[in-house]
Amino acid sequence: MKQAVISGTGLFTPAQSISNEELVACFNAYVEQFNADNAAAIADGAVTALEPSSVAFIEKASGIKARYVMEKAGILDPQRMVSYIPERADEELSLQAEICVAAARQALDRAGRTPADIDMVLVACSNMQRGYPAMAVEVQGALGIDGYGFDMNVACSSATFGIQQAVAAVQSGQARAVLVLNPEITSGHLNWRDRDSHFIFGDACTAMVIEAADTAKGAHRWEILETKLKTSFSNNIRNNFGFLNRFDEAGVGQADKLFRQQGRKVFKDVCPMAAEMIKDTIAGAQLEVPQVKRFWLHQANLNMNLLISRMVLGRDAEPGEAPVILDEYANTSSAGSIIAFHKYSDDMAAGELGVICSFGAGYSIGCVVVKRL
Repeated sequence: MKQAVISGTGLFTPAQSISNEELVACFNAYVEQFNADNAAAIADGAVTALEPSSVAFIEKASGIKARYVMEKAGILDPQRMVSYIPERADEELSLQAEICVAAARQALDRAGRTPADIDMVLVACSNMQRGYPAMAVEVQGALGIDGYGFDMNVACSSATFGIQQAVAAVQSGQARAVLVLNPEITSGHLNWRDRDSHFIFGDACTAMVIEAADTAKGAHRWEILETKLKTSFSNNIRNNFGFLNRFDEAGVGQADKLFRQQGRKVFKDVCPMAAEMIKDTIAGAQLEVPQVKRFWLHQANLNMNLLISRMVLGRDAEPGEAPVILDEYANTSSAGSIIAFHKYSDDMAAGELGVICSFGAGYSIGCVVVKRL
């Protein structure tokens, strides 16, 4: 059976960023107007007054300081609070495909590969721009790749689940090399008027080339030693938007059609699950935790990552052991752990070990143990 490696990674970062200060100014302007418009109903107890937010609250709750978005003017308009991005004609490259192509070209370059070397394209992310045709097939066409492509969604764990699918394709000989893409335009599913979640997400796209070790030639090769996946159903993170919504018009436009979560329950449930998965995956690779130099964790919440690291290591992580990028990028769903890997892996020496771990709605958890070649 062939051995699979990650031979190149790529990252698309949007040009526009929103600081916490900008976000809070917009949100509080909306709150002030809402409370003024509903003053009588609030006084009568028919409507609950909204609470303002603050930079201190956001940073304490999440560790997030800023987030990249595809378009910020619409988000920062208190009368709108949604990006201004016009729909494209069917003949134009889709927005999500466009960012996939940008990240893919970088990953191919780092891997020393061209589109002709790729047999399979997998787009794995939390939210697809459309139901069909598959985004992966559009990206395949845009890059001029022969072979096949398909989409998959396991929420924030989509990247690690995608890695497993790519590994299986390489090991079976079905594909020489696989392009795994995680285009997360999370600003589209975020309720920017919800105090508890309006600061959480940002946009980005990551890419990975996964191919057989015996033919990989890039300078950034990581042998995939072990993968482990787990799902367990929970409603604590949910988005009810879908094509069946038209069956009941009463629900159209309601808050449950955007991202929502019960954060405290998620924290309590997911942290021990993720920590145990990491330890089990390391053991499955016939290794021990102290042998692992770096953990590239899902970038959802700083407090979660600190606790998971502590539960795995039995101590607080040292600087550099579990790199954090969510202060700059916020939660980019499936792309988060891959952004951390992309930015904080080149310094590692041959033979050193790391773990990529993602976790999120489902619940879903994916772990991948890798070794620098």
